[in-house]
Amino acid sequence: MLPAPRFDRDTQLCMSLAARPGNFGTRFHNYLYELLGLNYVYKAFTTQDLAGAIGGVRALGIRGCAVSMPFKEAVIPLLDELMPSAAAIRSVNTIVNDGGFLRAYNTDYEAIRLLIGEKGLDPSWRVSVRGSGGMGKAVAQALRDAGFENGVLVARNEAAGRELAERLGWRWTPQPEAADLLVNVTPIGMAGGPEAHDLSFAPELIEQARAVFDVVALPAETPLIAEAWRQGKPVVTGDEVAALQALEQFVLYTGVRPTPEQVQAAAAWARQG
Repeated sequence: MLPAPRFDRDTQLCMSLAARPGNFGTRFHNYLYELLGLNYVYKAFTTQDLAGAIGGVRALGIRGCAVSMPFKEAVIPLLDELMPSAAAIRSVNTIVNDGGFLRAYNTDYEAIRLLIGEKGLDPSWRVSVRGSGGMGKAVAQALRDAGFENGVLVARNEAAGRELAERLGWRWTPQPEAADLLVNVTPIGMAGGPEAHDLSFAPELIEQARAVFDVVALPAETPLIAEAWRQGKPVVTGDEVAALQALEQFVLYTGVRPTPEQVQAAAAWARQG
């Protein structure tokens, strides 16, 4: 049984901004705050006034702000400094407020780099990444920086897709095609969305792949992950990405790094929400 949270005038507020706020980050961060006795609280928000929301982060001394779709790129002009993880891909998922000075990071990028190594994904494989938005940039750049030179960027937006593909030295295509590693970085398969029950890659492409990676975290078992499991393919789930990137946000906000066991407990608690 965790102790009851304590709120007072010194309580530090952290928050998130997303088009469709979920519970994972809120439960993950608040679990660790209580477990470690930190005087913090975390709350998820959505907004139609991004500039006003970021102005509130600055003016009210909100310690940290996670940023999700569709704000990862639009938020950049409102910030003071892009740290290397965000500057390299022009995409932000984490803001840290130091006395009114807003620094931006991308812990999605850091989480992907860690998972590439942990999961033994082979850089010699041909990779197909579907999605060219803020998260797509983070995933594609992390793969390229890990040595994946043979890549294709799948995007319906030709201008954005070609720009990102050319920057990576990859090829752009509007339609998914066969590869050793299939990576979905679109909302296809996301709970509550219009394509919640759809596959981002066709079953025959999954059959030809060596591994499948879906960045969608809700649900943990997306249609793509379920089909890959059915075919016996190794998978990397968005749930795993969510836990790792949330951990790095937690460290940036608090300066405290929980133990692996504490992180596992927080992630398990978060998944129940």
